[in-house]
Amino acid sequence: MLLKINFESDVPIYAQLKNQIIRGIAKGELDEGESLPSVRQMAEDIGINMHTVNKAYNLLKGDGFITIDRRKGAIVNKIPIPSSEEYDDILKEELESIISEAHCRGVSEEDFIEACKEIYSVYKRK
Repeated sequence: MLLKINFESDVPIYAQLKNQIIRGIAKGELDEGESLPSVRQMAEDIGINMHTVNKAYNLLKGDGFITIDRRKGAIVNKIPIPSSEEYDDILKEELESIISEAHCRGVSEEDFIEACKEIYSVYKRK
């Protein structure tokens, strides 16, 4: 899996890293039980601070995407991860922000839903 970090982005590097790993898991590029590079190796490969990688890995662990084992490192967990009421609330809040901006920019409901379907289709499990 190739990670692309945009150092000019307003999105923090740890969040970009976390999001790209989640996308890799969702697309099947990272399988259950697969090891992620060590914190040191990932930091070196991307050219970022080890603390940044550590923060991304800890967030992924907290969200249930990976398990961190002292001997084996970061391991991808079984997908799908059970949803929770807390996640459902976060999802709705984030969608509300995206939908409200799309509405203000004149994106129709049909176009918005079609864009969502296009993106979601990439993540359907085989």
